[in-house]
Amino acid sequence: MNNLLEKLEAIYQRWLSIGEEITQPYVMSDMKRYIKLNKDYKDLTSVVEAYREYKNILENIDNTKDVIVNEKDEEFREMAKMEFDAFLTRRSELEEDIRLLLLPSDPQDNKSAQVEIRAGTGGDEASIFAGDLFRMYQHYCDKKGWKLEVVSMTEGTVGGFKEVVFEVLGEGVYGLMKYESGVHRVQRVPQTESQGRVHTSAASVVVLPEADEFDVELKQSDIRKDTYCSSGPGGQSVNTTYSAVRLTHIPTGIVVAIQDEKSQLKNLDKAMRVLRNRLFEREYQKWLGEVASKRKTMVSTGDRSAKIRTYNYPQNRVTDHRINLTMYNLTGFMDGDIQDTIEALQVAENAERLKEAVES
Repeated sequence: MNNLLEKLEAIYQRWLSIGEEITQPYVMSDMKRYIKLNKDYKDLTSVVEAYREYKNILENIDNTKDVIVNEKDEEFREMAKMEFDAFLTRRSELEEDIRLLLLPSDPQDNKSAQVEIRAGTGGDEASIFAGDLFRMYQHYCDKKGWKLEVVSMTEGTVGGFKEVVFEVLGEGVYGLMKYESGVHRVQRVPQTESQGRVHTSAASVVVLPEADEFDVELKQSDIRKDTYCSSGPGGQSVNTTYSAVRLTHIPTGIVVAIQDEKSQLKNLDKAMRVLRNRLFEREYQKWLGEVASKRKTMVSTGDRSAKIRTYNYPQNRVTDHRINLTMYNLTGFMDGDIQDTIEALQVAENAERLKEAVES
């Protein structure tokens, strides 16, 4: 317990130090440092608040102990015993919460996210399913009060999307949406099936933390920009202005093409954001790989090839394979009611991380 108090006191002193440093003129004039310190201060605040309550509980435990030992009035002593039990329970709860708070978290969890949905095996039905997943996330974002903005899309021939890329803007988006990365499988009778047979199709979802200019340094000399006329289905030109933008990052060979907006400037802005995210992803995937090498259940490693969930329409069933969770509420799930599943995944991951911390 003393060890825990020492850790918390050190964090508290660091929090006070950052609070002082943020107000200094030399820090405020360095925007990159100012933003980082503000983030550090905010991240430590929850630990500091838990520490303050924990110290208060420990003081209350000592005070009630004193009453139980020294108080002559039996009624007072009984009241103190009841309070003592409540304080012990709260102390245990706080110690559990604090252990979680002290675990190293994904540094990107508080960020907005970029989501990419791509139709996989299953032809037209896979594109339709990709569209269903997109609408599921639209509903979920509405429930959370997040802003969803489409970056680019390629529509399927009979509906849905072959590919759709969108940003979800809000605080803590990535920390929740990251659990959606992986292969989603659907079992149902396709709209295109005349015999009434159940088919299996798939779509992949990739969730990336939104990178800003402080995360990735982009040199204009490393980028080749090409402009061309936007094209519609079949390749026909849909306008006569060179509004579509293709960016090639010469050192890595990454190519980003955006043509959804009529304005070249707007397409360029979107393309730069996507390029920045793709470059940031390369470094971020290394970090995820290190995490994955230590994990046994692989709850949230960002493994794109892993089949994470099956949506079975005939049985109104959703199964999340990472934690063997099966629910018979497919209709509500596709309407955006996915929070309970995400919370179950968080609990499983936190249990795994606590186990790692104990074993290490």
